Amino acid sequence: MDIPKNVRILAAAKGRSAEDVQRVIDSGIKIIGENYVQEAKQKKPRLRGKFEYHFIGHLQKNKVGEALKLFDLIQAVDSLELAKEISTKSKTIYPVLIEINSAKEESKTGVSPEYAVELIRKISKLPNIKIKGLMTMGPKGNPGIAFRETKNLFDKIKTLKINNVDMEILSMGMSDSYKIAIEEGATMVRLGRVLFESM
Repeated sequence: MDIPKNVRILAAAKGRSAEDVQRVIDSGIKIIGENYVQEAKQKKPRLRGKFEYHFIGHLQKNKVGEALKLFDLIQAVDSLELAKEISTKSKTIYPVLIEINSAKEESKTGVSPEYAVELIRKISKLPNIKIKGLMTMGPKGNPGIAFRETKNLFDKIKTLKINNVDMEILSMGMSDSYKIAIEEGATMVRLGRVLFESM
């Protein structure tokens, strides 16, 4: 894998054993991503070393309390209701990414790009949340345009200088699309198959 030094790799660990995840941590990967709270609860106590633990799936409001205890960052906040639940349950200022439905697909979660700034302004006023950037899944097939539009949105939000919003992380691209995502400006890629199968 040819990944620039300024792009951080997240190991997408859904369905992987704790032993597999430990191998990628030992290889130098510093960020682990999980899609399910229950899976993370079983794995995290068995993992050693320094790493960030990110939640990258769709988080249900009734799982927020558990998620806050397990994870360092939630990548897929897509509604004011979920953000309010995080702010209410968190005892400290908690970092999140806003999920953008860049392809505007009804089957996918995330806020439509045209409503993103409005949502971010509302979430930025909550007391215990810090917005650290954007995340998008991108469509299958040809995600380049969706990634480019998300990067443009990322840059636009940066210029708005909204209080409590730092556009530091642009999480885009997975095993089949990470090269395009990097070309379009991703600062973080979420790699599962391509990473674990290379170990």
